Amino acid sequence: MRPIIKSSTVPTIAKNPNEPTLKIIPLGGLHEIGKNTCVFEINDEILLLDAGLAFPTDGMHGINIVLPDMTYLRENQHKIKGMIVTHGHEDHIGGIPYHLKQFDIPIIYGPRLAMALLQGKLEEAGVADRTKIKTVAPRDIVRIGESFFVEFIRNTHSIADSFTVALHTPVGVVIHTGDFKFDHTPVDGEAYDYAKLAEHGEKGVLCLISDSTNSEIPGFTPSERSVFPNLDRFISQAPGRVMVTTFSSSVHRINMTIEIAMKYNRKVCVVGRSMLNVIAHARNLGYINCPDDVFEPLQSANHLPDNKVLVLTTGSQGETLAAMTRIANGQHRQVRIRKGDTIIFSANPIPGNTIAVVNTIDKLMMQGANVIYGRDKGIHVSGHGCQEDQKLMLSLTRPKYFIPVHGEHRMLIKHSQTAQSTGIPAENMVIIDNGDIVELTENSIGKAGKVPSGIQLVDNAGIVHDQAQVMEERKQLAGDGVVTVALAIGLDGKMMVKPQVNLRGVVTAVEQSLIAALIQKTIENCLIDRWDRFARTFESGQLDVDWAGLQTELESALQRLVRRELQSRPLLVLMMQTPEDGSTANKANVPVGAGASNGVAPVGRRKQRSTAKVGA
Repeated sequence: MRPIIKSSTVPTIAKNPNEPTLKIIPLGGLHEIGKNTCVFEINDEILLLDAGLAFPTDGMHGINIVLPDMTYLRENQHKIKGMIVTHGHEDHIGGIPYHLKQFDIPIIYGPRLAMALLQGKLEEAGVADRTKIKTVAPRDIVRIGESFFVEFIRNTHSIADSFTVALHTPVGVVIHTGDFKFDHTPVDGEAYDYAKLAEHGEKGVLCLISDSTNSEIPGFTPSERSVFPNLDRFISQAPGRVMVTTFSSSVHRINMTIEIAMKYNRKVCVVGRSMLNVIAHARNLGYINCPDDVFEPLQSANHLPDNKVLVLTTGSQGETLAAMTRIANGQHRQVRIRKGDTIIFSANPIPGNTIAVVNTIDKLMMQGANVIYGRDKGIHVSGHGCQEDQKLMLSLTRPKYFIPVHGEHRMLIKHSQTAQSTGIPAENMVIIDNGDIVELTENSIGKAGKVPSGIQLVDNAGIVHDQAQVMEERKQLAGDGVVTVALAIGLDGKMMVKPQVNLRGVVTAVEQSLIAALIQKTIENCLIDRWDRFARTFESGQLDVDWAGLQTELESALQRLVRRELQSRPLLVLMMQTPEDGSTANKANVPVGAGASNGVAPVGRRKQRSTAKVGA
């Protein structure tokens, strides 16, 4: 492990006389919000910056999280020298445990809070032995491989302990802002290191890669401290219990809420696993300072007067399994809404979550709660800089080249326009997408092809393989339901028993008994007409049956029938069983679903997948 360099002078990296080229390859975070992941590659060495996740859209049925496609890194894992982490938000560190199951990362450097959160994730996933974790402090410089010196610069964001990084490479200095805003009155007193940014600007920054999230919003982003008086007012005026929901990683917001609770002699109950985890780490690291007795378990808090209780909970984004969502649905085991409760949503919905949040608020109001939400209430500020913050960043660093990142396409375009207003020529910047390769030299910048990009989906069983087919089947299942047909066929080409037919989630005026009868008749006709095509008898008397071909033929016939009779396209699942060996005669007494010991066996594991047909 290379030591951290405690020096303001970065060692000189030898430059290749053939003009080296730095490749910058984003795998996530472009034309979207979330799963921020970036690759830096030079001299056959790869440095990773962050590896986040995103949350599924409404159409991703059964999916828990979304990751970037890591094909490029799997194929080039021998080049990976290390990773740097800018801060501890899920869209920057949430993907690391999943990636470590696919390839090793020799070492990961990052701030204390992010590394504490990451360590717990790696241990829970069983991959803590696949990397080494090293914490860094502001202005620390680390060497990764032979080509990268990484300098960590304190910045301000909506989570404590956040960094901008300066990458010293053979082509020059590249600054990646990470997520940032310029907060002049930070809650923890750890101000942005303006001096270091200006120092690099004075010496010369080859390229700036900068957060574009709020590039459409004029002005400066307000300080996190500006939320305090509004939270204080709403909490002080609440006649009964107060529930505050916010991002579990918003350590500063949580710290202010606890401070206000202490001011009004309210005990704090923490609900939600991620909230408990972040508070524990933040207290250990000194980012939340409060006595132990301010916290109260939910069970004992039920015996306190309502005006002496404040509940801190997850679920500000309407997540299905989050505590506030379960409370709104009446599904939480320990918390029930009472008339007179005040619930504060100290967060704005991120893109894609608005409907879920609104539905949660409606359910809470229906139960008698006073819900405080909305941008006009002053109970939330963004952690991302607006146009004036972005101009200040550009003016301090004065880069030769510019790449806007972390945002949807319109945000990248607007950020590039802001950069042009500060004097950066349009030809010195590129608008890129996930998978694009940006080649950067001392005298040029431009796109140079693509690497595999896209998404990996994760459900309760892990990473989803064959995801196009799986998601299409789930979409079909959610839209039109499923028709399952189970039948057993003997060696004489006849059904051994009446097929079992089930409809689930299928809306139709046709009686199920009629559908079952039509399906049985279709199968019988198909076997009569097509059996000779798939079964042949050798001179020895041995019978050979192409069961796979027969199953495909039956599926096609049933698809046409179901589509015609139901006037919809449900998922069709055909489960066909056949005699286990060629010497067994037709066993009419064998029930559908019997195991191999009863003389009937499934067509095969391969067919288990192929029997589910989308678009019946």
